[in-house]
Amino acid sequence: MCEKYKKYWLFFLVLFLLMINIFLFYLDWQNSQKGFTFVMLDVGQGDALFIESPTGTQVLIDGGPSKKILSQLSRVMSPLDRTIDAFIITNPDQDHVAGLLDVLKIYKVGKVFESGALTDSKIYQNFKEEIKKENVQNFLVRKGMKLDLGGGVFIDILFPDRDVSTWATNEGSVVAKLSYGNISFMLMGDATSKTEQIILKGNSKAQLDSTVLKVGHHGSRTSSTYPFVEVVSPEYAFISDGKDNSYGHPHQDTLSTLSSLGAKIFRTDQLGQIRIECDRIGTCKINK
Repeated sequence: MCEKYKKYWLFFLVLFLLMINIFLFYLDWQNSQKGFTFVMLDVGQGDALFIESPTGTQVLIDGGPSKKILSQLSRVMSPLDRTIDAFIITNPDQDHVAGLLDVLKIYKVGKVFESGALTDSKIYQNFKEEIKKENVQNFLVRKGMKLDLGGGVFIDILFPDRDVSTWATNEGSVVAKLSYGNISFMLMGDATSKTEQIILKGNSKAQLDSTVLKVGHHGSRTSSTYPFVEVVSPEYAFISDGKDNSYGHPHQDTLSTLSSLGAKIFRTDQLGQIRIECDRIGTCKINK
């Protein structure tokens, strides 16, 4: 009788191991078929962008104001994946940094890039202490840097072009252009009209022209001036904002500017998570 049960046990054990191997093979095959993914995560009144290149490089730009980032990441990353190649912090304010502290508790992070804008907030100081404790490499970005994510995905830093350690945090935001094939994204952080003017003077229209504008400062009227949006000439404008937020974002002035220049507007307070996926031949679609 014991021999009989032993044979059944061995059979089910072998079957279980076979199923695990098939599952892991399927995950590897899925990853090998991936193209490019860009996701504006729905983190409320804050910013968080997730990027994955065809080679599997994953970058998180900002982390939102709270641990809501974790549930959002679980929708775009495999439950078996506990590594993120890099953080890019556009500015050190709470609505960009706070959620990253929770991400660091679960995910191993390779590098951190930031603008050099400073704040004495306890949350930002805790973040800096945590990455130091985890021995995460920390870099300042400057105009002219190009981050190669593999598979034809590049991030070109457009700002800062100088030391912004004494600037207001929003004005010192990282501004970058993300490109993959024929699609490109102008990523504005919380950059203000002052920053936009500097970028307009230092770059050609061809350098700034983008398919998608990640609208600066959650659609505040302090950003997205008409001359800047006109040069970027986006087909789509993505706004990360919280439902019924106390700031009134996005402001009607900004919405009017975007609409008058032909940009189709997508907002996280109305649509939740917004995702663009491109296959390996460059065909892209927006999922919301």
